[in-house]
Amino acid sequence: MGDYLKKYISLVKEKNVLNALAESHSEALKLIESILPNQENYSYSQGKWTIKEVLIHCMDTERIFCTRALSFARGETQPSQSFDENKYATNSEANLRLLPDIKEEWVNLRSSTISLFKNFSSNSLFSKGIMPAGELTVNDIGIAICGHSLHHLFIIKERYLK
Repeated sequence: MGDYLKKYISLVKEKNVLNALAESHSEALKLIESILPNQENYSYSQGKWTIKEVLIHCMDTERIFCTRALSFARGETQPSQSFDENKYATNSEANLRLLPDIKEEWVNLRSSTISLFKNFSSNSLFSKGIMPAGELTVNDIGIAICGHSLHHLFIIKERYLK
């Protein structure tokens, strides 16, 4: 497993994937609800993403990781492909969107993610597959989803909302 995924996984103290998904969701909603309208399109430095772009990035990554988790749970043996997060951010048109709409999408996506993981059997949760960062279990991917969003929420708190 790659160092960047180990870092995300290490941020999550709760190792039950369903509890972790619920807890990180609660943290995200608190943060999103604290963002003022004049902060939504703020970027702390030239070339850095805005708050809305960071939130969309987290959702894009969650969707991609869920696809990987599903494929591993279903026995896919082909390694998954990497994605260009900067290209995704550039093409997301996040700054044209309203923050309440982004929040609604976040809620719907996380609900779908929880439903997906809730319906994996114990065997499926420990199925393995190859990601660009190395071999992971479906459960590891769920925890990484949480850690990835927590990482970016921390960055928003520290660099955007000071």
